[in-house]
Amino acid sequence: MLLALCVAAPAQAGLFSDDDARKQIQQLEERVLKLEESALKLEGDTVRQNNSLMDLQGQIEALNREIRNLRGQNEELARGLQDAEKREKDFYVDLDTRLRHFEAKEAAAAATDLSAAGTPADPFDPTLENRAIEAAYGLFREAKFADAVAAFQEFVSKYPQSVHAPNANYWMGGAQFALNDYQGALDTYQGLIKAFPGTPKAADVLFSIAECQRELKQGAAAQKTLKQLVAKYPDSEAAAKAKELIAAPR
Repeated sequence: MLLALCVAAPAQAGLFSDDDARKQIQQLEERVLKLEESALKLEGDTVRQNNSLMDLQGQIEALNREIRNLRGQNEELARGLQDAEKREKDFYVDLDTRLRHFEAKEAAAAATDLSAAGTPADPFDPTLENRAIEAAYGLFREAKFADAVAAFQEFVSKYPQSVHAPNANYWMGGAQFALNDYQGALDTYQGLIKAFPGTPKAADVLFSIAECQRELKQGAAAQKTLKQLVAKYPDSEAAAKAKELIAAPR
């Protein structure tokens, strides 16, 4: 019996050691499985993040392309506007030059005809109209502003529908302003922009209106006129001067 007990004791101790080992192995296997699951989850999260980053990068590139396209279109529009403004300015300069040349020739021809015939001129003859505006403008250029105002007033009274009426009113306003008649100039300019809103000098007329209002201490009205000028004719030279006055009101 003693011999049997001695043999059984080591066998039981070995059995307990095997059980502990199996438990440790099982625990290690479970930890390995958990680590593998964590690794797989982390890998999945990384893939999703990479995909999200790639999608975001694609959207950013698409927006950048759209911005470049819009900038290109904006530059083309700006160049188109500049070209159109230059063509319009060149057209009016050429038209004014031709008109002056034509008026000079007509005036000379009419004077010759009148001297030869010795008869009164036809009041509806456009030559008289051309000579009248040329004479009034001559007074303006010679700084005879009071006489110029009278001449321009007579012209617009006799020829209200003349092609020269907008210029006659514009120059008359300038002569009145030079005489410090700011209210008279303001009335003239406002009447001009109302009667001839499509005049090529519209931007300059609005700027002149603002100048009259500033001289008359109508600061709020002047600011409103200047902002209207910038909004309607943003690319004009008058608008550039208007922006300076808006930034430094008085």
